[in-house]
Amino acid sequence: MTSTGQPVLILREGASQNRGREAQKNNIAAAKLIAEIVRTSLGPRGMDKMLVDSLGDVTITNDGATMLKEIDVQHPAAKMLVEVSKTTDNEVGDGTTSAVVLAGALLEKAEELLDKDVHPTVIVDGYSKAAKKAIEALEDVAEKVAPNNREWLVKVARTSMQTKLVSREAEELGELVVDATLAVAEKTENGYKVDIDNVKVEKKPGGSMKDTKLIQGIVLDKEVVHSGMPKRAEKAKIALISAPFEIEKTEFDAKLNINDPSMMKKFLDEETKMLKTMVDKVAEVGGTVVVCQKGMDDIAQHYLAKAGMLAVRRAKESDMTKLAKATGARIVNNFADLSPADLGYAALVEERKIEEDRWVFIEGCKNPKAVTILLRGGTQRIVDEGERSLHDALMVTKDVIERPAIVAGGGAAEAEAAYQVLKWAEKLSGREQLAAQKFAEALESIPIALALNAGMDPIDAQVDFRAKHATENGKWFGIEAVEGKVKDMYQRQIFEPLAVKVQVIRSATEAASMILRIDDVIAAGKSKAPSGPPGGGGMGGDGGGDFD
Repeated sequence: MTSTGQPVLILREGASQNRGREAQKNNIAAAKLIAEIVRTSLGPRGMDKMLVDSLGDVTITNDGATMLKEIDVQHPAAKMLVEVSKTTDNEVGDGTTSAVVLAGALLEKAEELLDKDVHPTVIVDGYSKAAKKAIEALEDVAEKVAPNNREWLVKVARTSMQTKLVSREAEELGELVVDATLAVAEKTENGYKVDIDNVKVEKKPGGSMKDTKLIQGIVLDKEVVHSGMPKRAEKAKIALISAPFEIEKTEFDAKLNINDPSMMKKFLDEETKMLKTMVDKVAEVGGTVVVCQKGMDDIAQHYLAKAGMLAVRRAKESDMTKLAKATGARIVNNFADLSPADLGYAALVEERKIEEDRWVFIEGCKNPKAVTILLRGGTQRIVDEGERSLHDALMVTKDVIERPAIVAGGGAAEAEAAYQVLKWAEKLSGREQLAAQKFAEALESIPIALALNAGMDPIDAQVDFRAKHATENGKWFGIEAVEGKVKDMYQRQIFEPLAVKVQVIRSATEAASMILRIDDVIAAGKSKAPSGPPGGGGMGGDGGGDFD
């Protein structure tokens, strides 16, 4: 309003603005709601969610990142928590639910301080110092392990799976996951590097989870291209070809004038000869199996079958790369370049029937740097959730191989970090101390959520684990969800990677801090729907601002 009473419009008509405490309360409420959705799925006693998308496809999962990816979240602050789960999933693969629960708890505790007129920037500073202290405390107590110690890796993989649908098979699957990860781990100057993309998970409903197998090689979801070809090749020499096994069309328009049938025959014979030359080239270098990324002409198939070779066409590019890593072959784009050195080796290439499909198994590779886990299960939903569980287990195994330090699970690490932060907060002065104390309380929300999901009394559990952590040998006490008691999780052999805990604390603190700093939310007005056809109805839309 100007002094003359004239209104001044800064925002476009239909735009809305929330300011100060109202904006903060609104954002915090939205973020807390998201945390509330995933909280009940935390831990081995957590529940699953059934998500139905707009097309009616059903996903049943208790993986935090998958849940939030499938839910179509609209609120901008809630979207930030979805980002937290995505980042945690990409970085460390596990701990996605914990990260969102912790971010929600940090905001809930901050709200109590905001109500006491503590300034948001004071809370943010206190949180950031407390997060640093919590991470230091975890690094101090973490157990250092050898990066290729199979026994420890199996314990970590098993712990990851015990909170999932596949918990009953966690023993066997944990071993498979560790063998697969160690197979593709590559030694570098300062430790190991693992590319999880080199572990291919191929899933097929049918059988049970116990039928899941690790294949030291690659499974192609393709069949042998010609019925006259052998369905099995031992001590196979494999040629990987990314060029089409066909006569390529010319780049420009070309015309052939054919005057008599003999010319036509000559033309066709020439084509056949060219295709035969391609096949002869593969035979000449000693190839017995051909995997082609592109198409394969019928005549080429005939000559390959005649030469006793096994061939697969239209393999995915990612599979070609994995095959090259597994068999030691080089992908060739030009038949003229093919040499014996380009061929890969596998002890056995065989077509097998899996349910109603025929798949080609390439296994027994000498030193495979790419392997396949063939996942089985009763229904499509079960193998889908099994695949998500395997991804988490592969990622935590990779985390420990790359950063060989572990902490006890069951909320023990968070409870210990909370205890250390509370002790440290006593030395602080002023309002920062309040923020640090609230940070410690938020960390305890993870063991408390585990206790709630296990049907325990959360207050009794909190009092119990706080008392245990204050004792000399109590640093690994957490929630034993199966028995519903506070127990020493180290003795229970429940372990998680330190890398996951550090990532959870970092990403949750950053997201909570970012939401706390917002004191003004300005939303643009929605554009009007276009007017209807001539003679039709009037204007649609909600009469908001206009973006034309």
